[in-house]
Amino acid sequence: MAFTLDELVSRFGGVVIGDGACRITGLAPLDQAGPNQLSFLANPKYLSQVETSGAAAVLITSAALDKIASREGRSFLVVANPYAYFARVAQLFLALAQPPEPSGIHPTAVIDPSAVIAASASIGAHVVVEAGAVIGERVRLDAQVFIGRNAKLAPDVHLYPRVTVYHGCTLGERVQIHSGAVIGADGFGFAPDFTGDGGEWVKIPQVGAVRIGPDVDIGANTTIDRGAMADTVIEEGVKIDNQVQIGHNCRIGAYTVIAGCTGIAGSTTLGRHCIIGGAVGIGGHLTLADRITVAGKSSVTKSLTKAGVYSGTFPAIESSDWNRNAALMRNLDKMRARLKQLEAAVNPTR
Repeated sequence: MAFTLDELVSRFGGVVIGDGACRITGLAPLDQAGPNQLSFLANPKYLSQVETSGAAAVLITSAALDKIASREGRSFLVVANPYAYFARVAQLFLALAQPPEPSGIHPTAVIDPSAVIAASASIGAHVVVEAGAVIGERVRLDAQVFIGRNAKLAPDVHLYPRVTVYHGCTLGERVQIHSGAVIGADGFGFAPDFTGDGGEWVKIPQVGAVRIGPDVDIGANTTIDRGAMADTVIEEGVKIDNQVQIGHNCRIGAYTVIAGCTGIAGSTTLGRHCIIGGAVGIGGHLTLADRITVAGKSSVTKSLTKAGVYSGTFPAIESSDWNRNAALMRNLDKMRARLKQLEAAVNPTR
């Protein structure tokens, strides 16, 4: 299994500098690559490794290539984004190395007679598919997956072992969901009804669903709750890490990425192309604009309406103390300016 640089260019674009017939049989980091492997330079601080790398060819930007002292006898593939290009080539090698899963239904699977299963689908051991579910072409359901009634899976969906998709949820083309994830469990909706010393939390029926767009990846043990009335929506191209909680009626904009252990409370909307770091907490009923980055472990308690990078956390204290401290922090710049004025008045020659 090998590709020449010219063949890679015909598939993914780019410009070859050197030998277009150079054959690539694998991929590796710059400091580990051998004479038949392709490597890449994504971070300029590793530029010196390009000079000493044993790689057959290196993916590189034109700006970085201009800094290479010697190109004699070496091959380069000049592209705009070496890291993304490397990922696409890696996908190509992986697809060829792994033969397609054979279609068919394992004899231990439990399929309701009213479910619609495409002939090209692969249904693994102990899978359950309830009434009215639709399983599209080339869908792969690994062992012990559960598909609830009237759920719909578009072509080329892959659900890893023990994924649960509740009733009425829909998954778009090429969605991948890893083990233990739960799609469409009830949102955390309870109405308080307390009078005096008595009362209770009254369950609010969660009658919406979850709609997931195409090309979404969802990590292991992540949970996405169904909507209370309208649906929870994950738009196309979203990438969600392991152990993320997305509350009911949230909307996650296209191509947003969310790192592990983040929690997003109900009815919050994230814009497109956002980057949410690990262990971020985002409150409910908020809106984050497009192209917002939130640093890991930050707490978002109000809407963010302007694109940019946001961060901030603080040890837990009583709310009344926090509110007073927050008010002081908002005015620190003004206090600093006044302090400078006072210093100038007391010591004008300083």
